[in-house]
Amino acid sequence: MSLSAHDSRHLSYWLSNGTSWRSAPSLPKNNTRASSVTTIHQPCPCVTACATVPSGSCNASGAVTGVGKRVTSRPTTIITPRIITPVNTVTSVLSRRRWGGNSGKSSLADTRVTFVIGENPPARLDKAIARDVPEQAHLSRSRLARLVADAAVQVNGTVVTDPRARLTEGDEIAITVEITQDLETRPEDIPLDIRHEDDDLIVIHKPVGMVVHPAPGSPGGTLVNALLHHFDGRLSGVGGEKRPGIVHRIDKDTSGLLVVAKSDAAHHGLAKQFEKHTVHRRYLALCYGVPSASDPRLRGVKGTSFEPGNILKITTMLARHKTDRQRQAVLFTGGRHAVTRVRIVEDFGAAALVECWLETGRTHQIRVHMAHAGHALIGDQTYGGRRKLPKGHPGLEDVLRFPRQALHAAELGFVHPVTEEDMRFAADMPADMQALQDALTGSA
Repeated sequence: MSLSAHDSRHLSYWLSNGTSWRSAPSLPKNNTRASSVTTIHQPCPCVTACATVPSGSCNASGAVTGVGKRVTSRPTTIITPRIITPVNTVTSVLSRRRWGGNSGKSSLADTRVTFVIGENPPARLDKAIARDVPEQAHLSRSRLARLVADAAVQVNGTVVTDPRARLTEGDEIAITVEITQDLETRPEDIPLDIRHEDDDLIVIHKPVGMVVHPAPGSPGGTLVNALLHHFDGRLSGVGGEKRPGIVHRIDKDTSGLLVVAKSDAAHHGLAKQFEKHTVHRRYLALCYGVPSASDPRLRGVKGTSFEPGNILKITTMLARHKTDRQRQAVLFTGGRHAVTRVRIVEDFGAAALVECWLETGRTHQIRVHMAHAGHALIGDQTYGGRRKLPKGHPGLEDVLRFPRQALHAAELGFVHPVTEEDMRFAADMPADMQALQDALTGSA
């Protein structure tokens, strides 16, 4: 990282304890100097300004070049022209930091995981490191894939961002894992319907209308804001600043059960179960039509089949819609594999209460699969199209007024990632769906 003379006059680090900034010391005659600035790749290092930055949060202002490099939290020694003396200190990527007059707080506490690739590694980098990464690191395959994409993985000292890169036995791997310490998402005093809580995880019944984590358009009022207040900020940092503890999600206008990790061990253990599709998740939904094997139309819908017990199986690929990025689209080449099963609970004639369970867990999976099968969910403004009940059908007006997709996450089951206890939870349908069900039966 090279700073101009102009930059050196304006570089300052305001320490989190309120002390004054420190400028660069004068350089000794032997051309060796102390510096807390280094880079990943620096064949010919040259530093004309430096500052000692303690671990923790800091603000930076003034003209700074080289943003995106790495800054150590302790001094190291740099000898010009071609020698870098390494130190045992963890570095953090600055591309996520804020620089300038109105800088926000950030965390400089990362951890480094190092290991050596064993015999007969898989052909791809992502698969090879997933196989050989120490179990104690608690890094899931999906987490490792993100770290590769974020330039946080080094092979023999060189950053590699291609997940398809080939490794050989004996390659040395170093992974820099960012640990969330200073979360900008603010705690909010929002009531929570807690169904279970222990030292490692919590099971929540999420109400309709609550977003799971902050996103553009929903910076507050989310489940994460409520959880940060409930736990005083003590949540797993694996998910990052905006999603601490979040292992899976349900849509804003879908009610029901979800599990949140309080410890990193629980987060990684739960993520592994979701990755292996061993988590039990069942939903209740009210849909147009009756998805029965007796309907010949369904036999002609690509990707649908029936299993014993009149269970509809929908198997497709899913990916973002080409023109509407808020929607998912059904594909049969490309995309991500998705499987949904559907069983009729109650037949209303032109509508039905169905039970859906997931073999995979893709965004909007039940909603887009049911629409693909011709049985869109009642109230689904995104995938429901213009479906209506026939005139005179019980509950017609209630269906027209129903403001959201009629979908509820009714059952959740998993193995506790720490105690290995089998956990099972159930939640009744919310009042609005129960009222709609009554209206469809004519009993309202």
